[in-house]
Amino acid sequence: MFVLDRHGHPLDPCHPARARRLLAAGRAVVARHTPFVIRLKDRDAATSTVEGVQVGIDPGSKHTGLAVFTERDGSRTGRYALQLDHRGAAIRDQLTARSQYRRRRRSKNLRYRAPRFLNRTKPKGWLAPSLRHRLDTTLSWVVRLTRWAPVRAVHVERVSFDTHALSAGRPLQGAQYQRSTLAGYEVREYLLAKGNRRCAYCGKQDVPLNLDHIHPRSRGGSDRISNLTLACIPCNQAKNATPVEEFLKGRPALLAKILRQAKAPLRDAAAVNATRWALWRALKATGLPVHPASGGRTKWNRSRTGAAKSHTLDALHVGELETVTAWPSTVLVVKAAGRGTYCRTRTDRYGFPRLRLPRTKQVKGFATGDLVRAIVPSGKKTGVHRGRVAVRSTGSFNITTRHGTVQGIHHRHVRLLQRADGYGYTPHPEVRHRAAFPPGPEGPGLHAGGN
Repeated sequence: MFVLDRHGHPLDPCHPARARRLLAAGRAVVARHTPFVIRLKDRDAATSTVEGVQVGIDPGSKHTGLAVFTERDGSRTGRYALQLDHRGAAIRDQLTARSQYRRRRRSKNLRYRAPRFLNRTKPKGWLAPSLRHRLDTTLSWVVRLTRWAPVRAVHVERVSFDTHALSAGRPLQGAQYQRSTLAGYEVREYLLAKGNRRCAYCGKQDVPLNLDHIHPRSRGGSDRISNLTLACIPCNQAKNATPVEEFLKGRPALLAKILRQAKAPLRDAAAVNATRWALWRALKATGLPVHPASGGRTKWNRSRTGAAKSHTLDALHVGELETVTAWPSTVLVVKAAGRGTYCRTRTDRYGFPRLRLPRTKQVKGFATGDLVRAIVPSGKKTGVHRGRVAVRSTGSFNITTRHGTVQGIHHRHVRLLQRADGYGYTPHPEVRHRAAFPPGPEGPGLHAGGN
């Protein structure tokens, strides 16, 4: 649990049991419900020993993992875990719908409008709104964590894989290729992302995959990244040192696809990497020490500690570390839900307004999006319902919980827990199982071929 002193300055996090004892003894009060933050009445940060914590960030396209941990002599202990669910897809769909509405108005020639497309320029560093949302929400939560905990440093994945290690002018040498060094992990992470974790020859997924040379080394093929692909064990053994043109002689379409994919850039990964660089620059602007790392190193760290694959555990394993002693058993899933809409009407299928929304946002002291708890003593909805509320002018509200939406709860049964802040909160258990394939001598689920 996060702890503040009596002036609101952050102290080291404490165990939930200790927080309960402090609240029961009257030494602390609840400062925030979710994430749970307490404020001590008899403690000052200036007279306390504060060791500080660090934050690990694993950026993703749909989900971003954040881990708060303490580190001593290279050993990390996870204290808190957050999974931030982005709404970039919803933003993209809304912008697409808006552009279609505007395109229709222009094509129908409903009114004269001077052309403006020639003078529309984008400023330097411009990001698409769906990508900008990912950057802003991640940075916002890092700033929030600095208010609730004494953050000393931030570790972030700046790239999915180290492209310097994959440079065309630096082919992998024998020792690097055979001994599964960190550079080898970068290659494997790149190929797994590029090949969608499938065998290039038979298309099988969720099987152990080998690194296969498209042009065999015994026939002059190099160890460059453009000559490597993924192959399951049977296909790798069947191909062996056979030239790929001869091995796929009866499947010319597949041959052309493999040769084309080997030299094609990873555009989606490049877009994610560009966003991660922007996030790194934004984190540097906060004044905190920021330590960049790569996704290949994160995966290598997880294979050494035996951790499962999840966004929060990836965030805990970002950067240089020796071992991880423990991590939280529960993850707080934070979903970006927005703060409502400016539109005050609902339209029919022809675009004409059919319903006008009230301009009053609060009803009986509640607003849509507030975190509430309703205790219904009798009736069909008997029980305790906790979640986000949707207010109605009639005083009968809807509450969205982790199990679904409960409709028609009278406002007299509802109690406010926390004002709306644009996010929905749901606790989930942390992943406990390892990946489908245990790590071999060349890494989890991916081994070196020998053609």
